[in-house]
Amino acid sequence: MSSSDPRDELVEHLPALRAFAMSLTRNSSTADDMVQDTIVKAWTNIEKFQAGTNMRAWLFTILRNTFYSSRRKLNREVSDGEGIFTETLAVKPSHDGALQMTDFKAAFAKLNDEQREALILVGASGFSYEEAAETCGVAVGTIKSRVNRGRAQLAILLKLDDNDALELTDNATMAVLTANGSSPV
Repeated sequence: MSSSDPRDELVEHLPALRAFAMSLTRNSSTADDMVQDTIVKAWTNIEKFQAGTNMRAWLFTILRNTFYSSRRKLNREVSDGEGIFTETLAVKPSHDGALQMTDFKAAFAKLNDEQREALILVGASGFSYEEAAETCGVAVGTIKSRVNRGRAQLAILLKLDDNDALELTDNATMAVLTANGSSPV
């Protein structure tokens, strides 16, 4: 190995991995387990990582694959169809936009997995469309389409039009809703 061991970089990406896992699972315990599984897989397969490439994208791909593998397994189990358990996971934020954030969380949860994933990668995690497409294993146009449809669906669910201002103080939420970093939806 070279003097720079890629394992040293794994810790830098834990917060972003945790946030992405939370957005996919909506459960902190499951998210923590997924992040741990991702790090273990990355650690044991570090020789497959190509030095000079994007470590974050590689880790997000592992986490995403872990999530979808677990989803396939869960399809054979009984789900929380009425959302009773999911509702207990929500915690109202304590800032001024608490009601708007609650509405946003409910609307965001109604998006399909692909749109939610694309918005988290491109909006909240700061991935480029190309990086997000590589992470998801789809074309760049597919990611752009998912982001556009997701933003449009959020605008409908939140009953926003071009003249409405969404007053959320959470930067990650605003990043998801902002097409170019300056104006919502």
